[in-house]
Amino acid sequence: MNLSNILNKIAETLKKSDKQTEKQRKIVEAAISAFAEKGYSNTSTAEIAKMAGVAEGTIFKHFGTKENLLLSIIIPFIKDFSPQMADEIFEEVMKDENLTFEKVLRNLLENRINFILDNREIFMVFIKEMVYKEELRNELLPHVINEVSKRLTRVIETFQKRGELIDKPVSEIAKFLGTSLAGFFISRFVVLNVPAVSEEEMEEFIQFILNGIGQSSSH
Repeated sequence: MNLSNILNKIAETLKKSDKQTEKQRKIVEAAISAFAEKGYSNTSTAEIAKMAGVAEGTIFKHFGTKENLLLSIIIPFIKDFSPQMADEIFEEVMKDENLTFEKVLRNLLENRINFILDNREIFMVFIKEMVYKEELRNELLPHVINEVSKRLTRVIETFQKRGELIDKPVSEIAKFLGTSLAGFFISRFVVLNVPAVSEEEMEEFIQFILNGIGQSSSH
């Protein structure tokens, strides 16, 4: 799902919402349209204000910064749609019942790498804001972790029963897998800001995971 698709989905949701004033709604709708057309970094608050028919100061009054405006668009979407999105992701990566855990892990990596590359600007802003704003972390992290953990748990239980993963508590494996994946994505796309991830690098990461929780590691 690329940036335009996400923003279009958010726009549809906002039309049904009554939590914003008319002026705030116009600003958000203009921002969504501009971000989708030109990208986040190429859109100025002055352009958004002109499209919304308000003074630029009105944006600062209601949202403070362009980053906060973006977050005001993204956060409600994450809260409302993270269960649905998590289901879609795991259905996609496990579409074949005969897949090995290694193949599922590779599918998951490819799926999320493509998603991040399609939405790099938003991903970078979102992660950096999460790092610096404790209130935002407290608001969103438990919600996201809970939704992802439920799906990861089902995957882990499936492959433990097949004898492909070590006999450790599912919660421990889920924590190891979740933090490893998060570290992989954030280090490359936010800290190092790489343009893409090579097949070799992805393979090294997969082997790192398999050596940690794959059944062969217990021998």
